[in-house]
Amino acid sequence: MAQSYRRDPHHDSVYKRSRDPSSDLNSDKRHRASDEAQHRPAETLSAHRQLYERNFPLYKQPVEVGFFSLDSHRNFFNDQRKLRYYVEPRQSPDFNLRDGYTNRFVKRDDGVKEKLDHMLKWILANRDKIKTRDQTSSSSSALGVDFVTWRGHLTKVLTTPYETQEGWMLAASKFRGTIYISEVETEAARANRVTRSERQEEMMYWGYKFEQYTCADDVNGTPDPGGVVNTNEAFCTVVQTRLADHKLLFSGEVDCRVRDDAVPAPGCYVELKTSAEICTPKQRSNFHRYKLLKWWAQSFLPGVPQIVAGFRDHDGIVVSIETFQTSKISQLIKNEQNCWKPTVCMNFCNDFLSFVKSVVKEDDPRLVYLLEWEPHRDVTYTVHRDSPFTFLPEWFVKDTRSHHSSHH
Repeated sequence: MAQSYRRDPHHDSVYKRSRDPSSDLNSDKRHRASDEAQHRPAETLSAHRQLYERNFPLYKQPVEVGFFSLDSHRNFFNDQRKLRYYVEPRQSPDFNLRDGYTNRFVKRDDGVKEKLDHMLKWILANRDKIKTRDQTSSSSSALGVDFVTWRGHLTKVLTTPYETQEGWMLAASKFRGTIYISEVETEAARANRVTRSERQEEMMYWGYKFEQYTCADDVNGTPDPGGVVNTNEAFCTVVQTRLADHKLLFSGEVDCRVRDDAVPAPGCYVELKTSAEICTPKQRSNFHRYKLLKWWAQSFLPGVPQIVAGFRDHDGIVVSIETFQTSKISQLIKNEQNCWKPTVCMNFCNDFLSFVKSVVKEDDPRLVYLLEWEPHRDVTYTVHRDSPFTFLPEWFVKDTRSHHSSHH
């Protein structure tokens, strides 16, 4: 349902409208402009964290509706062939994360922007898997969901009220009643990507290497740290859930699952992380305030219950292992002064999605509403037709339209 933002005490502070400059001509026009403003969507959205300290919004338990794999050449497979199994390491494993960097590493080209393409391929192959049963009324969208996106894009939205360094750009298009959201690389992110130091490049490898030490290809297998690390390969879960009034379908990469097959997805999945070892109270505080926020948001969204962290020294040797239960992370940070709050993240995400619904009105896959945010600023948007920002491919649009016409 489209929402119109009226000037109630809360929304007046969150949603700001641009004042019509012509409304100063006379009081009659001023009245008319204010009447119109009641029904016009807000033009910006505040990311000020104090505005979102309300009750935690409804977030339904995410349900896995499917999965897919990407092979060493980024080819899509509608199956679990790249799912790996978690093998618990000993407490002080001494893994050398530098091993293989120079001679057993195939790195994905992160200059190639795949947009939503893999997820769209999944949708075309699995339309029947998308659950429409929890709808109170017949959905206005053909897919039965309000939003389709990547989990990583939602993670950026969740952490926005606490982000002080990096802005983002998200492209949104409405097609057959569903809003698709795809990230656009900012100029700053592109500059960072092309100027990464050798040390930064190697440390990015360390995270993948840790996975290789702790994952087996088969349920009864053992890890093979002597193999090649190929970051093209991926296993992704596709989950459906609802945040307040917003029905979501999103996909995210999953590192591995526990061996016990009695645990259903997504509750069986494990997120693997590496982080610098914590030696001082200041380092622990920074870890709680910054890193755990990102870790929590990334795993909470798809319902991944545990995060296994390998703490490493300056030379890339893993000196200890710690497991974090996603549901207990908020307890862990409670004693930190002015720390992040899950409720702020989720309320901001809820209001952001409401804002997007109020803005993205025209149903046209070639029309892009570009949402932009920079730290200490409001979320703003611009509208682009037939531009380089268009991201819903012709093959997806055509297939969806022909499928619809053949079913009516």
